[in-house]
Formats: sequence, C-alpha cells, structure tokens
Amino acid sequence: MNLLCLVFVIVVRMKSKSTSKKTIYSALIANLLIAITKFIAGGLSSSAAMISEGIHSVVDTVNQLLLLFGIRQSKKPADALRPFGYGKELYFWSFIVSILIFGLGGGLSIYQGITHIIHPDELKDPTWNYVVLALSVIFEGSSLYIAWKEFNETRGSDSWWAAIIKSKNPANFLVLFEDGGAVLGLVTVATCLFIGHHYNLPYMDGLASLLVGLLLVAISMILARESRSLLMGEGIAPETQSKIIALAQKDESVIQARHILSTYQSPEEVVLMLIIAFKDDLDTEDINDAIIRIRKSIKKAFPLVSFIIIQPEAVRP
Repeated sequence: MNLLCLVFVIVVRMKSKSTSKKTIYSALIANLLIAITKFIAGGLSSSAAMISEGIHSVVDTVNQLLLLFGIRQSKKPADALRPFGYGKELYFWSFIVSILIFGLGGGLSIYQGITHIIHPDELKDPTWNYVVLALSVIFEGSSLYIAWKEFNETRGSDSWWAAIIKSKNPANFLVLFEDGGAVLGLVTVATCLFIGHHYNLPYMDGLASLLVGLLLVAISMILARESRSLLMGEGIAPETQSKIIALAQKDESVIQARHILSTYQSPEEVVLMLIIAFKDDLDTEDINDAIIRIRKSIKKAFPLVSFIIIQPEAVRP
C-alpha cells in the first residue's frame, strides 16, 4: 500500500511539471514501480490479467525512455551530415514506440490470454488485485485527465480525430493514447476479474488479458499510422500552403508562385521550397532582394518555417 501511494505521488508530480526532465525520470521510476506491484499481485493471485497489466506498465516505461531519447536526439544541432538537423529522430523513435506497444504489449498479452483461456488457473483470493487496480485507476485517470486537458487546449476548434491527424508532435498524442489505453485496460481487467470470481469462471482472467492485448494492438496501429506519416515527410496543411502562396504573390516583383513543397523536420521546424516566376525586367540583384523580402514575410507569419528555399523560374505562356 505504501508503495502504491509513493507511485501515485510521483505520477502526480510528473504530470504537473511535464516540462522538467527530473520529473520525467521520476515518471519512469513510477511506471517501473507500478509494473513490479502488478507483477507481485499477479503472481500471488495467479492472474494472467494482472501479469498483462504489468507488461503494459513495463512497455509504458520503455516507451517513455525511448521518447526521452528521441527528444534529446532531435535537439542536436545541424552538421555536415544532417544539414537540416536531427528533428526527425523524434518521429523515428515514436514509430519504434508504436511497434513496441504492438509487439511487447499487445503480443505478449494476447499470448498470455489465449494460454490462460485454454488452461485456466485455479481462482485465488483477488483482494490484492482489486487494491492494485483501484489505485491504478486513480492515478492513471488523473494522468489521462491532465493529458486530455493539455491536448484539448491545443486542438482549438478541430474535432479530436482531426486534431490528432493534424498534430506534428507525436509525444502529445502518444501520451494521450497510452493513458487512455491504460484506463480502459484497467476497467476491462477489473470487470472480467469480478465476473470470473462472482460466477466462478476461471477463463475470464485469460479473456481479460486477451482483451487488453487487442486494445494495445489497436492503439499501436493508430500510433504507427500517424508516426509513419510524419517520418515519411508529411508537409504543411493545404490551407497553410494557400496562405504562403498568397504572401509570396503580394510582392511586387512576383508574377506567380507556381509550386510549393514542404516537409516537417520536427514539430518546430518546417523546410519549405517555393518555385516563383518573377517579372522579366528584373536583374539578379532585384530578384535577390525580392527573395529576401518574401522570406522575411513568410517567417514573420509562420515562425515554424525554419528553412526557406526560393527557386526562380522563367515565365512561360
């Protein structure tokens, strides 16, 4: 009980100061302690569902480590090998996290579930399971509430699904999905354990583990889809492209902005290329001055656009 109270305090502190690296490390310790507690409770009660929940907590711990590593790598300055920086490291490690949720979290839980459905263990006293699950719901629920509140502030008028698709920071929706999956998994396990013990159905424990595994697989597929899109070079939104083209065409030297290419290097960095047709009577110096003006206007309106490449193109009929 004291161990769980300590875990609860650490998680709440971590969520209230999410920008501090110290609190992120505390969160890693907290998840590890949660996992150990669930494994102990699962071992004492021979519960496959609790073992699956322990695996879930271990995966969450590993995920946070990898995200922390990805964030650190993405902040490395540009060099000769990576002239646009290392921002996509975050997208790569986010994709790895989604694969781990699928393999370690979902795969092992499904295996545990099927094994205990075929060969159910004798039911034992579930008291400790209920204690662990109840307290876990409390601090996982508080964690989900804070993640939901922060994401809700950033989504604006977009729907939840549209905001997730538009988000360029995978750490935001990864935390949201992990916390949501954790709470839903805990409720599923608690429900199946109660039904199993109340009606003397030993296989319900294995069914709970199987359902948790399927839930994690579904979450991992959604996260993998979003992380893959960012990793493969997702560009800025069409409405943003239209605004940038309009800005460029406001310049007196421009006839038409013909093409726009873009990609997110990181949540805070966009590489942009514009192909622009300038007026015929401009010399090289005039074109260079126009390019400088256009760059300044775009960066002023869209600070995330860190690199702007403007390619002049000859006027064609």
